[in-house]
Amino acid sequence: MLDIRHLKTLTALRDSGSMVEAARRLYLTQSALSHQLKDLEEKLGTSLFERKSRPVRFTRAGLEVLQLADRVLPLVNQTERTLKKIQSGQEGRLHMAIECHSCFEWLMPAINQFRDHWPEVELDLSTSFHFEPMPALLRGDIDLVITSDPAPGQDIRHIPLFRYQSVLALANQHPLATESWILPQQLSEETLIHYPVDRRRLDIFEYFLNAAGIEPLATRQTELTLMMVQLVASGRGVACLPSWALHQYLEAGLITSRPLGEHGVWPTLYAAVREDQAEAHFLQDFIRIATDSCFSTLPGIIRPGP
Repeated sequence: MLDIRHLKTLTALRDSGSMVEAARRLYLTQSALSHQLKDLEEKLGTSLFERKSRPVRFTRAGLEVLQLADRVLPLVNQTERTLKKIQSGQEGRLHMAIECHSCFEWLMPAINQFRDHWPEVELDLSTSFHFEPMPALLRGDIDLVITSDPAPGQDIRHIPLFRYQSVLALANQHPLATESWILPQQLSEETLIHYPVDRRRLDIFEYFLNAAGIEPLATRQTELTLMMVQLVASGRGVACLPSWALHQYLEAGLITSRPLGEHGVWPTLYAAVREDQAEAHFLQDFIRIATDSCFSTLPGIIRPGP
């Protein structure tokens, strides 16, 4: 009566905490998910969770099924990976570069998990502070780029990972901290702190300031997110970062953040790969692992649109 689909559905409901988010993770409508769960409960002859509880609270029967899912699904995933290895061969190379310089926090656990499943694949990781990663990808020097700036080209495939909100980090006492959102012209008298990369690869210029023709009063560069936050907190300037990268500092009350514009700035983060390698099983598995890692650890991100 139970199948793998049922186990994945119930696990998604537990991990997300709501029907809406579970449906998004499973790429289903909320109605389709509700129907699927109702059908499962009818087959089992018992309810699995309480409909009106927030977050979702499972019945004794639901917890029993979840225990089964926690035992079975890892085995299913491992077997699928093993079969792909048998089909595609045991060796490969995955050299990566990161344009999103605050991505190390979630990317490193994904890399460690990938090593466990694909020990034969040669792994390497670098930031793109001091070189242009997309030409290196086309040349074959690297195999994957994490970027929010998709470059058009027939030989590169951009696989969307998630959308995130870019926000402005401010000192708690900064006058702009009282605003509901930030307007481009309000940054014309500010020192903007950012990573040492070309401004074409910075969200605040590409998606906010350039369209309004606004330049900050001054800029300052640092390679470390923590240093950036410390400079902001001490009133040395403002900085634009993904909301999830600032989460721990906001929780600690060290700084304040505000959205860029009334509706916010929501870039999409991509994995860019060469078309001739896009179907490699180990690369597809890395992207799946990385995506799962993102949605289990990063607050405030959402699924990319169609």
